[in-house]
Amino acid sequence: MAKVELKQPIVQKIAEEIKDAQSVVLVNYRGLTVAQDTELRKQLREAGVIYKVYKNTMMKRAFEGTECEVLDNCLEGPSAIAISKDDATAPARILCKFAKDAPALEMKGGVIEGTAYDVAGLTELAQIPSREVLLSRLLGSMQSPITNFARVIKQIAEKDGEEAPAEETAEAAEAPAETPAE
Repeated sequence: MAKVELKQPIVQKIAEEIKDAQSVVLVNYRGLTVAQDTELRKQLREAGVIYKVYKNTMMKRAFEGTECEVLDNCLEGPSAIAISKDDATAPARILCKFAKDAPALEMKGGVIEGTAYDVAGLTELAQIPSREVLLSRLLGSMQSPITNFARVIKQIAEKDGEEAPAEETAEAAEAPAETPAE
């Protein structure tokens, strides 16, 4: 069996993984300890991110004809790929955060929602919260005016409710006094 035939399934697997990806990020993992690598893989797995180490030549072949082709210049030295199909910022966010504590992990570049980013761009994108956090913030900001409006209405109702009995007793006290006088 030729080497090309053995490599073809791996190239196809990479191509399949990046096909519908929201983001693809390349890193240099050389220098990470086994414990650090295990922790990084755990964090990425929990976020639903695929993280694998492939040969650069296989990634280059898989990138051909895709939006990831711009990453070819990043494929020097040891490379690992982080792929997310759901959360566009998850790989960059997790890898940048992890790299703060493990400086051996170096970002190389990435493609997020069809746009190529260098290390500085990925670092900037890593500051963007996850989609769930953004949605919860949006929902919170939408609920805030409604909550405040409801609170004001309740206070007005309570205020009117306290005054109403006082007015009713005054009217009730006046009404019987007028009836006998007629």
